[in-house]
Amino acid sequence: MRIVIAEDDLLLREGLALLLRAEGLDVVATAGTPGEALAAIDEHKPDVAILDVRMPPTHTDEGIVAAVEARRRRPDLAVLVLSAYVEQSFATDLLTGGVNGLGYLLKERVGRVEEFLDALHRVAAGGTAIDPEVVAQLFTRSHQDTRLDRLSPRERDVLALMAEGLGNTAVAERLVVTEGAVHKHIRSIFAKLDLSPTDRVDRRVAAVLRYLEDLRRPG
Repeated sequence: MRIVIAEDDLLLREGLALLLRAEGLDVVATAGTPGEALAAIDEHKPDVAILDVRMPPTHTDEGIVAAVEARRRRPDLAVLVLSAYVEQSFATDLLTGGVNGLGYLLKERVGRVEEFLDALHRVAAGGTAIDPEVVAQLFTRSHQDTRLDRLSPRERDVLALMAEGLGNTAVAERLVVTEGAVHKHIRSIFAKLDLSPTDRVDRRVAAVLRYLEDLRRPG
């Protein structure tokens, strides 16, 4: 796996590179600005780009803008964005451009090495990894949207774990239920969120995005 890291904090950037190299991964370049990151991606053509959300010059959304631009240039590029805080609008901006091979994690997750590496490999393989803290805040929204209110508490639990990128087996293990029960809950979620099996979309992804989209509605 070839990786480019973009992080303006030198210690975190070099520490992350050291961690990944120790795991046998190929960090082909590191960058401290969005411009340097895009140049490195163009030059080295990595499999994955890891980018900080807040980068120079304004330390607002430069990392998200760079991630979206990197994906525009190379649609097959896997991108894992790191943020110090839960910034739901940024997660939505990133994910609504297409969700395959995308991740959004809090920086504190890097310290949980096994979890971080699992998310990195999942994203590199074309999956999605959304930080559990982002998912948790989806449930603090107002009750304006009746589709979300249709879900039972258990269905919300299942969807939250789906949003983190977990497969059915992992969801079943986390909730201590059978895979058959998970399948049943997921079918119910799709029905309640009006996601038809004839839709030309991944319904698991669409269900998660429905939450992200609803989060942005005034309420």
